[in-house]
Amino acid sequence: MKESELILVVDDTPANLEVLSEALTDAGFEVAIATDGERAIKQAQCSLPSLILLDVMMPGIDGFETCRRLKASTITQDIPIIFMTALSETNDKVRGFNLGAADYITKPFQEAELIVRVQTQLKLRNFHQILEQQITERTAELTDALRQLQSSQLKLIQSEKMATLGQLVAGVAHEINNPVSFIHGNLEHMEGYTQTLLNFLQLYQKHYPEPVDEIQEQAEEHDLEFLQEDVVKTLASMKIGTQRIREIVRSLRNFSRMDEAEFKAVDIHEGLDSTIMILQHRLKAKPEYPQIRVIREYGNLPLIKCYAGQLNQAFMNILANAIDALEEMNDHRSYKEIQHNPGCIVIRTSVVDSQSIEIRITDNGPGIPEEIQQRIFDPFFTTKPVGKGTGMGMSITYQIITEKHNGKLECFSKPGEGATFAIQIPIYQQVHEVTALSKQCL
Repeated sequence: MKESELILVVDDTPANLEVLSEALTDAGFEVAIATDGERAIKQAQCSLPSLILLDVMMPGIDGFETCRRLKASTITQDIPIIFMTALSETNDKVRGFNLGAADYITKPFQEAELIVRVQTQLKLRNFHQILEQQITERTAELTDALRQLQSSQLKLIQSEKMATLGQLVAGVAHEINNPVSFIHGNLEHMEGYTQTLLNFLQLYQKHYPEPVDEIQEQAEEHDLEFLQEDVVKTLASMKIGTQRIREIVRSLRNFSRMDEAEFKAVDIHEGLDSTIMILQHRLKAKPEYPQIRVIREYGNLPLIKCYAGQLNQAFMNILANAIDALEEMNDHRSYKEIQHNPGCIVIRTSVVDSQSIEIRITDNGPGIPEEIQQRIFDPFFTTKPVGKGTGMGMSITYQIITEKHNGKLECFSKPGEGATFAIQIPIYQQVHEVTALSKQCL
């Protein structure tokens, strides 16, 4: 409970106001009073009390109408209201709860009961305010992080200026990781706070196992048992969501490998997996056609010395082109035809011999005509419409594989039978030879 929280007491009987004011003051609250509904509404809008104790039977507008107006106002709608009444009919109580009342106290009331009910409603209100604020803040940060991530993914696909792509991805991943880590860490605190409140509620239920009818009805109406379980599950789901974002960020970092710009031994499969993760949103099912499947048939590869970020960029270009081909083919097929033969990309890795490994990326798209295959690695050659590609993607990929890694890149395809890009990379290379070649390409 906050210190000196303001309680507005609304009653047309001076004796009741005096007794209530004294009891609440002794309990550490500040007290404001109103003798009718109209004054109560004006005073509540002016001073914004933490809670309102509202008599039902009053001259002028009664407590029910006063409650309705308070809840209809954006200024006072969130203030909890406890009705004070001698009415014992269930219909009257239901009417009050339907109007937005938080609780009922039946006259004549016990002072101890009054204080406990007031304190309980204030604690619930404070908890809800904190929880809503935390969830709003975390949701906004998660939404912003996801928006940044989606933006970076779009840039990865649209941009073929591979020389700057690695730095862009690494920077975005770093910026996203900070707020996501902050959110993820604070969710653990929120779990603790929530559990503390739930323990308090269980303690209350332990010492008051047989609550009055009003509390029992309120608990059943709002399914208190379900809420206690669901708030924990909701927080757990939020943690899973932030963990998922952290995994995506890790994939972005693995993809760019800007922290490993030197020539060093890496796991090729890790680079392939990171690239697939970044392209995942293009692989998912869409209203027009089902998802594009990616089948991994990985062999047992040794660590390969390479420029990991550049090699990942080559994988990105080949996989993005395969997706483009499958999407273009799907545009000319019915949903039923696509379901019968869905788009698929198969990635196979193997050791060719003691000197090199091979990565084969195969799609079941429309295939590539022979005349296009002969020019597919030429700079500025593209079959895409204006604005859809510069023709530099596959040329840069060829340069990364052949010139910077002393490897081989070949395309095998027949119209209507899909396409295969075969990459061969030496397992061992002379660093000074590769470095010299790389400098010549800059």
